Amino acid sequence: MAFRKVVKVVSIVGIGAPVVLYGLTELNEYRKRQARMLRVQAGDQVRMVFQDELPSREAQLSALRNTEEFDVLVVGGGATGSGCALDAVTRNLKTALVERGDFSSGTSSRSTKLIHGGVRYLQKAIMKLDYEQYMMVKEALRERSNLLEIAPHLSAPLPIMLPVYKWWQLPYYWVGIKMYDLVAGSQCLKSSYVLTKTKALELFPMLNKDRLVGAIVYYDGQHNDARMNLAIALTAARYGAATANYTEVVRLLKRPDPSSGQERVCGARCRDTITGQEFDVRAKCVINATGPFTDSLRKMDDQAKPNICQPSAGVHIVIPGYYSPDNMGLLDPATSDGRVIFFLPWEKMTIAGTTDTPTDITPHPVPMEEDINFILSEVRHYLSPDVEVRRGDVLAAWSGIRPLVTDPNSKDTQSICRNHVVSISETGLVTIAGGKWTTYRSMAEDTLDAAVKAHNLKAGPSRTIGLTLDGAQDWSPTMYIRLVQDYGLEVEVAQHLASTYGGRAFEVAKMAHVTGKRWPIVGKRLVSEFPYIESEVQYAIKEYACTAIDVIARRTRMGFLNVQAADEALPRIVHIMAKQLDWSEQRMKEELEAARQFLYYEMGYKSRSEQLTDASDITLSPAEVHRYTKRFHKFDKETKGFITTVDVQRVLENIGVHIDENALHEILNEVDLNKNGQVELNEFLQLMSAVKRGQVSDNRLAMLMKTAEENLDQREPVSVDRSGGGV
Repeated sequence: MAFRKVVKVVSIVGIGAPVVLYGLTELNEYRKRQARMLRVQAGDQVRMVFQDELPSREAQLSALRNTEEFDVLVVGGGATGSGCALDAVTRNLKTALVERGDFSSGTSSRSTKLIHGGVRYLQKAIMKLDYEQYMMVKEALRERSNLLEIAPHLSAPLPIMLPVYKWWQLPYYWVGIKMYDLVAGSQCLKSSYVLTKTKALELFPMLNKDRLVGAIVYYDGQHNDARMNLAIALTAARYGAATANYTEVVRLLKRPDPSSGQERVCGARCRDTITGQEFDVRAKCVINATGPFTDSLRKMDDQAKPNICQPSAGVHIVIPGYYSPDNMGLLDPATSDGRVIFFLPWEKMTIAGTTDTPTDITPHPVPMEEDINFILSEVRHYLSPDVEVRRGDVLAAWSGIRPLVTDPNSKDTQSICRNHVVSISETGLVTIAGGKWTTYRSMAEDTLDAAVKAHNLKAGPSRTIGLTLDGAQDWSPTMYIRLVQDYGLEVEVAQHLASTYGGRAFEVAKMAHVTGKRWPIVGKRLVSEFPYIESEVQYAIKEYACTAIDVIARRTRMGFLNVQAADEALPRIVHIMAKQLDWSEQRMKEELEAARQFLYYEMGYKSRSEQLTDASDITLSPAEVHRYTKRFHKFDKETKGFITTVDVQRVLENIGVHIDENALHEILNEVDLNKNGQVELNEFLQLMSAVKRGQVSDNRLAMLMKTAEENLDQREPVSVDRSGGGV
């Protein structure tokens, strides 16, 4: 009440409101810091064994089956669930973690890849004088600083440009961004600054310069979200938590409380989804950290419980890296429908998103074509007209389900809670819901504080502030040089290994195979355009990868970066995993099919391939039809009206080019709409029409036929008449 009265007075002077907001919280923040220092000092007295050798998945399942009773069982292996497990085990609690799919297989791997406080949330907090939202930004900025510190190999500060196209917006946005720096306080990454139009275009040459008056640059963090999630889970495992992926909860176990006679949750019946084996995991406390599936477990506890999760879909797309500078992001603060779009460099590609639309809860969300086109449309507004933003340049797309929640403890159960919510049911089930990626650690701390209090667990304070994650211990920015020098890896591959595995990159390098080339000495790539190497597949199994999807989506990020490259790498990945895990021929086929279905539906391959369909219009001029028909007939010598791999192979041999027959089949299959093993003239014209419209780009058959035609034309004898008669 006191805060609201002060704000009511301050609102009269306008700009004074942010200052008062800041002042009111600084005293509270100081007290929290002092209390936390005391808690950390007490926590430092606790000693836990950190296992350098990661237990196998079989050993983890054995621990789950054979432990008489855990203190805490966490259900859900996303960022929040893994964070809860790490917080619990470092408090000296006997901890278990089970995940129905793979670690980070849900929302936690499908984020915008930012570690941020939320500029737009701060704007709303100031404009609406919303103290709760302000404190949420404050907390997120504190957690941003911690996350960058505990996993420097997986995260880094990223400058983000906010282009300004109206003079009056320059001071308005400058004040807002400076407030963002101010709220961060001593944890501000780097101070924001204003750029002239000339300097903005120098740093971001792809920017639309029409009516541009300048820009503001501020800093947030960026990370590899799936690998960060995995690092949290692996750190918990190394500290002794029994963690198992592909282990689903079938039902909750309950028993009467001896004192009250009321039923209390005391564990869960679990199933290993790979073997089908079921077993009981008993625990004093069960934590529900299942993200969008929060209500499923709550209803498993009590069928009468109302839903609290209101899912929202956020779609992102990946386009080639040349769309953005290597180290500068872009923020569109006000899209055509009022949303915010980020345009960011990531893993040498460019990521753009996100949308925010209501959706149904599903373990396999699919990016919709209208969302992809919305993002492309917004991107076009900010890029120079010289840069043609083509639908065919979308290399991958995905949808993540954000678990917005209503607070079950609130009287107003209809309003969306902007922060996270911790609730405890009558049977003792602890639920953590809502929140954001950046604040996973503080969410876990709040959850464990509530669990310890509700279940009278003997535990110390949280010790996760400043607790380094797996791989961070021996990492340094120049570590990759040692990998190059000691193992003979390519520089790009060495940099990738260092930024993915941190100090454990040497373990991956030791497993790398000799290439047989002069350079690199070791490290066979899975596909030529990405620095992922074969030994990463072997190491992924040590990191609990059980399927080919785990490797292409979360141990490496190939599926998120380029679906076609991932599809090409799949046969080799499956072969390596089969050898390590003793898969049968049937299992190999199933893995290959499942992974391709994942790429097709969840990673946007379906939307990409549908740009060329039977219903595609041919929008070529008569001259273009004539030119492409002539090109087609250079391959279709017998004028059959179609070409096959034999026709293509014959032409390639004439120009001295050899392509593997299986690769040729794949190339033609991309264009073979009716799947009859041949490409007809009409299909080829549809392809070239789609290329012209920008719906399809980098098509291998189109480029191959163009290159072959140019080579054939150069080999044709020059007529005497055209050459002027010679000497």
